[in-house]
Amino acid sequence: MSGQRYDIPEADAFTRTYWDAAAQGQLLIRRCRACARAHHYPREFCPHCWSEDVTWEPASGRATLYTWSVVHRNDLPPFGERTPYVAAVVDLAEGPRMMTEVVECEDAGRLRAGLELSVVFRDGVPVFQPVYRAA
Repeated sequence: MSGQRYDIPEADAFTRTYWDAAAQGQLLIRRCRACARAHHYPREFCPHCWSEDVTWEPASGRATLYTWSVVHRNDLPPFGERTPYVAAVVDLAEGPRMMTEVVECEDAGRLRAGLELSVVFRDGVPVFQPVYRAA
């Protein structure tokens, strides 16, 4: 298993559009043309109404923090080199909830539910960073 990484997803024929866009710094979501609801993770049908009339659309890259956990130990490469890190679930501005990582957060004690986040990309994978506003 030397050299194997567990943080880079394997794209398939369906998700290639998503991962190619992410490699270019663009976050995509899926939107149903039947019920107009957005969803994430990418799938070939709408999880709300089961329609197969779904399309890709660019997401704004804005989100709010829903929940998180600070991970202090992970033996899978390269996560061990990154500990501690913040595994998170965020609410995208478009509505869907997404599992991700919060980066550029020196003090996890400043994290709070509802914190504004913006997308950044690490090795073609969308992660989120806090948007701290001046007081």
